[in-house]
Amino acid sequence: MNNKNNDKLIVFDTTLREGEQSAGASLTSQDKFRIAGQLQRLNVDVIEAGFAASSPGDFAAVRKIALEIEGPTVCTLARAVKSDIDAAIECVKDGLKPRIHTFLSVSDIHLLHQMKKDRESIMSMAVDAVKRAKEFVEDIEFSPMDASRSDPEYLYIMLEKAIDAGATTVNIPDTVGYSNPKEFGNMIAGVFKNVSNINRAIVSVHCHNDLGMAVANSLSALENGARQIEGCVNGLGERAGNAALEEVIMAVKTRPDHYGITSDINTEEIGATSRLISNIFGFPIQYNKAITGQNAFRHSSGIHQDAYLKERTTFEIMHPDEVGWRGDAIVLTKVSGRAGLKSRLEYLGYKIDDEELIEIFKNFKNLADQKKEITDQDLEALMSEFHRELDTTERFKVLDLDVTCGNKQNPSSTITLELPNGKTSTREWIDHPGAVCIIPILSNGKICFIRQFRYGPRKEFIEIPAGKLDKGEDPLECAHRELEEEIGYKSNKITFLTNIYPAIGFSNEKMWMYLAEDLQLSKKKLDEDEFLEVFPLSIEKAMDFIYRGEITDVKTLIGIFWLEKFLSENNKI
Repeated sequence: MNNKNNDKLIVFDTTLREGEQSAGASLTSQDKFRIAGQLQRLNVDVIEAGFAASSPGDFAAVRKIALEIEGPTVCTLARAVKSDIDAAIECVKDGLKPRIHTFLSVSDIHLLHQMKKDRESIMSMAVDAVKRAKEFVEDIEFSPMDASRSDPEYLYIMLEKAIDAGATTVNIPDTVGYSNPKEFGNMIAGVFKNVSNINRAIVSVHCHNDLGMAVANSLSALENGARQIEGCVNGLGERAGNAALEEVIMAVKTRPDHYGITSDINTEEIGATSRLISNIFGFPIQYNKAITGQNAFRHSSGIHQDAYLKERTTFEIMHPDEVGWRGDAIVLTKVSGRAGLKSRLEYLGYKIDDEELIEIFKNFKNLADQKKEITDQDLEALMSEFHRELDTTERFKVLDLDVTCGNKQNPSSTITLELPNGKTSTREWIDHPGAVCIIPILSNGKICFIRQFRYGPRKEFIEIPAGKLDKGEDPLECAHRELEEEIGYKSNKITFLTNIYPAIGFSNEKMWMYLAEDLQLSKKKLDEDEFLEVFPLSIEKAMDFIYRGEITDVKTLIGIFWLEKFLSENNKI
């Protein structure tokens, strides 16, 4: 049945059995069935769905999977004792493609301290278990637990007797992750050399990761003739886990020149499988986890980004689509270079020449020194600031700003601006406080505002009529009129406050969320009296942005704090 020239890899997934043994993990029957459905889409060859004798719930879950999941062989684990074997038979014998996997310890340390039996008794138990299972189910797997620490000669005899008893797969476990690739590879080679009937069975391995070598040991076993790999998605399992199946699968797929083996795995489902299992188990995926980690296909270094943008294969040996990976390949940080920045700006729709890139890159580096990662919103703010600096004819200067507020009076504000045409504009507003909006007048002809409703902020845009600001119209008048039309009532029902703040280093969204958090509206519902108690303090904090001197005339956005009165009781926002 098996020989070293067989080029088909059998993928044996034990996430539902060994994976559930991860400390802190527990799956319901519904969880197991959902995961089994995804493993079916991944197209694994064998699903070890559980341990039928362990509980009525596990019995029911394994039986449901065995009866309903088409395609993969569905397996249940059983100790080499009659009660476990009988439970396994009853559980899967009517399944679509059933397998029983029976095991017992073979190392002297286990026999002495756990089993408390001699080698002959253990040998007899193994043979009896395989024979009993074989009476009802054709596909039988046998595992000598702790094989990597056992006497090789004893192991060879046990494997030979298990195959004679009816085992169709013999699995060699490195149960405590003790072995290393060279040693484990030699062990598999020894099985082929010394077990006379090994050609009648598939040779499998089950490697643990206690020393971080589970995947390496599994691949070494493949090099030496094994053709079934057991493991868990995301490397779950007892203690430090099992071999991460996705890593073994992609190693074989990426290096056919070396392994000469293929699999039937639908690798594009790897990402979805990994995320589903992570969510159900509640175990986050390590950021730099191979194949499925968030950073597995992300490039941060400027040198890497430059080469990647010129030719992807300079720094990627797999395509992210091959494994269903989601995310942006280029991540912008303080170590990123011009090529990465320009690529992302072009993705966002900005066309810049080399001279412009030099200036933008300086501002980018200044901002990148202050935060871990530069987002698309940060880049939008950088570009808005850059375009304002280029347009030297449009400058709005604050000549005078007066704000009055308190807990016993209506807030009022007066602002005087110097317009680009040299004229001045003064406006005054008075009203009761209500929900908050921040409305920057953007250079692209839009008014962008966050309206702070009772249940949290919402970002909205309204267009300024084309050509209005180009013709020199007062931006405050324009914003005021557009908002009147948008909200449906006149200016004497609105209060405005005005604040100026830098675009770089303190983004619009950060400021909006600062106020939203300060008002506590995004965290809990406040009644009107509570709102009035909180709101005046918030106005004072908002004005601190101005009084701390964070104004640099041309390097500013004109922000209008819009205080909307609560509507009538029947029309509250």
